Amino acid sequence: MEIIFNSITYPPIPIQRIGSVAFSLHGVFAALGFYFGSTYALKLAEKKGLDYDLFSDGFNWALFGAIIGARFFTIPAHIGDYGYGLDDVFSIVGSYSIMGGMTGGIVAAYLRIKIIGNGNFTVYADCAAPALILGTVIGRIGDLAIVEHLGRATTFFLGYEILPGYDVAPQHNRLECLEPMVTCGTFHHVAMYDLIFSLAMFFIFKKMQRRYVFGSGAWLGLWAVWYGLLRVILDSLRFGMGDSTIGIFTWNQIGGLTLAICGLAYFYSKKDLEKT
Repeated sequence: MEIIFNSITYPPIPIQRIGSVAFSLHGVFAALGFYFGSTYALKLAEKKGLDYDLFSDGFNWALFGAIIGARFFTIPAHIGDYGYGLDDVFSIVGSYSIMGGMTGGIVAAYLRIKIIGNGNFTVYADCAAPALILGTVIGRIGDLAIVEHLGRATTFFLGYEILPGYDVAPQHNRLECLEPMVTCGTFHHVAMYDLIFSLAMFFIFKKMQRRYVFGSGAWLGLWAVWYGLLRVILDSLRFGMGDSTIGIFTWNQIGGLTLAICGLAYFYSKKDLEKT
């Protein structure tokens, strides 16, 4: 990676095809993010003396819930598209959403720990909150590798400059160029911004959890507020770059705002519970 004047540039690692299977570092680092995030959460739970096996089972369920949630969260954004039907709804081929994956994982873990395991989900949720942030940091490395989720053109010094011949992620094919020119353009590197903010928030979260005491489970709500609002802000830079939109908002902004509102309600319900 090198900084050229007022931008960052490096050659992307393109998606490779092995037969009919597409191999992308996006998926590799998403899996690594889940693994290291869940491992970190399990260590926190072990230190608190929680049921390690129950929490581990919860993460096994969360893995499948995350895959289903990541896929199905994108469906409402495409309903009404020409030719979009049931085959597209139930196909494993298509777009996936990180927020949908997080939501599906949390719901699945709740079913395993609270409904089936009859455990206290909220105490495990406090361990999962910083782990979700860590998983996001690691997962975004894959987005940086294939250069995905670019935003609008910019002169910001952390913007990503596409040089002639660069093969960025398929969603940005129209930004590529082959002509012998100096640059194809510089664009907001939204995935990098997300990684930077998430990394900072991971350490802030750790420090806050040592200093402040809220109701059991409130930290999960606080995470939802923070990450939901972050996505609302960052995805404003991606409007008009091919993402599905609803009026003046992207689908991810709608999802982020919903996540933040639900997180705020959950946070205050658990915060009040501590007082009583």
